[in-house]
Amino acid sequence: MNIVITENASKVLTEKINDHKGHLKLKYDTEGCGCVVSGVPILWYVENPDEVDDIEIETNFRPILVEKSKMVFLDEELKIDYSLDSNTFRLVSPAQIINGRMGFKLYPEE
Repeated sequence: MNIVITENASKVLTEKINDHKGHLKLKYDTEGCGCVVSGVPILWYVENPDEVDDIEIETNFRPILVEKSKMVFLDEELKIDYSLDSNTFRLVSPAQIINGRMGFKLYPEE
């Protein structure tokens, strides 16, 4: 899997992460979706990886954790961008917009 993080996304992530210690994670969130295939990708910043399911993917910005069990729902080539118009992250691949308004959560929440 190859993940590229654009300059806009890198700047915003740096501001949001600030001096927190932890790991950037591309979470495939299925809570409230009713079915695992109806999940939605979201960016999390977590203190520790899930030792059972998270794998680390190198990017041009910093490593990002991805759930090994959910990789089947993601494309091989991904780009994380930040839209200044909507003030949201976007997850896209060459074939599709996977999440045009992807959220960011800092865990543990302050």
